[in-house]
Amino acid sequence: MNRAKAGAKTGTLEELLEASAPGVRPLLLEARRLVRELHPEVDEEVRLGDRAVSWGLGPKKMTEGYAYVMPHATHANLGFYQGALLDDPAGLLEGTGKRMRHAKLKTVEDVERCRGLLVAALEERRRALGR
Repeated sequence: MNRAKAGAKTGTLEELLEASAPGVRPLLLEARRLVRELHPEVDEEVRLGDRAVSWGLGPKKMTEGYAYVMPHATHANLGFYQGALLDDPAGLLEGTGKRMRHAKLKTVEDVERCRGLLVAALEERRRALGR
């Protein structure tokens, strides 16, 4: 589901892939595949202005969103809007923000290593929003 927010530059995954480094594109696609496996009814927002794909229980990224993927030149960040609240026994999360954290994806295998974090992030948002 993709709903444009007033004033936000949204688009398609194809547009984001086109604007991303070729070596990073498989990481974006694998992250999307895993999110859709774990949460088939996910609300997906491609935010070209943010250069990211956001996933959540609704289109409001900071309240309904639980994860995003953002391409960089040689890797992608798999971010978690409420990452500071997540248990991270493998030590994958980076960042010092009040809430947000991310894991660096350098290989397709790195995406699978984040499966538990995605499950935890989705469950955290469901609990927080009573869904």
